[in-house]
Amino acid sequence: MPSQGGTGTEAAARVADVLLLFTGGPEYLGVSTISRQLGISKAVVYRILQSLVSRDVLATTPGVTGYRLGPAAVALGASALRRFDAKTAAAPVLRRLRDETGETTTLSGLVGDERVYLEQFDSRAEIKMTVDIGTRFPLHAGSSGKAILAQLPQWRREEILEGGLGALTDRTVTDPATLREQLDAIGADGVAVSLGERQSGAGSVAAALVTPDGEVHGAISVCGPEYRFTPEKIERYRELVREATTEIIRNWTNGPAAGGHRG
Repeated sequence: MPSQGGTGTEAAARVADVLLLFTGGPEYLGVSTISRQLGISKAVVYRILQSLVSRDVLATTPGVTGYRLGPAAVALGASALRRFDAKTAAAPVLRRLRDETGETTTLSGLVGDERVYLEQFDSRAEIKMTVDIGTRFPLHAGSSGKAILAQLPQWRREEILEGGLGALTDRTVTDPATLREQLDAIGADGVAVSLGERQSGAGSVAAALVTPDGEVHGAISVCGPEYRFTPEKIERYRELVREATTEIIRNWTNGPAAGGHRG
């Protein structure tokens, strides 16, 4: 378990927090905006920004106020996408899963201590659920987040639980002790279920994507209107989601060609 204290860890966390703001916000961010959103002084923000600019992680544009992602960040992103080729591996599986269940299927990626929807295959039903691609969500709310959280190392899970559990709906689990029990059960079962925990009126069944080396990369889910998620369907979706994650990981770890031969 790495050290969780000390100024070095705090400084690294601040740099990471600054960079993560650029993943879900406007293209350009200024010192004041970053300072206000992160609750750290403008002087500290300025020093972080200058350090990142010197390494081409961030950049400025003449005549434009603020900072944007630089060429080094673009290179890192491209590298991450090559490594996280789960979209390619998952696409045929999630498309088939959508057809088998009649519900929307999704792929989420783990980003810091949050998750982001990367892909979805919409249900063909007239009444259906859709998700916001690229929007970050906390890990404690909803089946995809809890499926990921249940597979994280214990120390990291505890950091998230102790960091505060905000309510997204009146069914979001915000008590750490209750959530710990749920996560233990999810970890043992491999599948998480949510009924209105992240979005009111929505049901979902999800499982984490964990590579053979034990690294947690994200999750897949089946999601739709809560009233269609009967106990019988939830049990069926549990098995289908388990099988889908196994196939996606096999496609992914066998290389891009493997994903193209399935589904």
